[in-house]
Amino acid sequence: MSASERESSASMYICICNAIRETEFRTAALGAGCNAAGVYERLGKRPQCGQCLDDAEDLLGEYRSACMNRRIAA
Repeated sequence: MSASERESSASMYICICNAIRETEFRTAALGAGCNAAGVYERLGKRPQCGQCLDDAEDLLGEYRSACMNRRIAA
């Protein structure tokens, strides 16, 4: 994946209702615990229609896996 492709995918909206971009979501996930509700709370928002929750949980799963891989490699 090229740098422009990564930038484009990272700036995609994860939640349209709250205008939360994937990069903002990932940053908030750093200190929000293990679930999407914690990330939304950290951002001062809450899910509206709920369409994003599955994608948000998937994103958190990827994030947790990447963190674990970094810990194991260190």
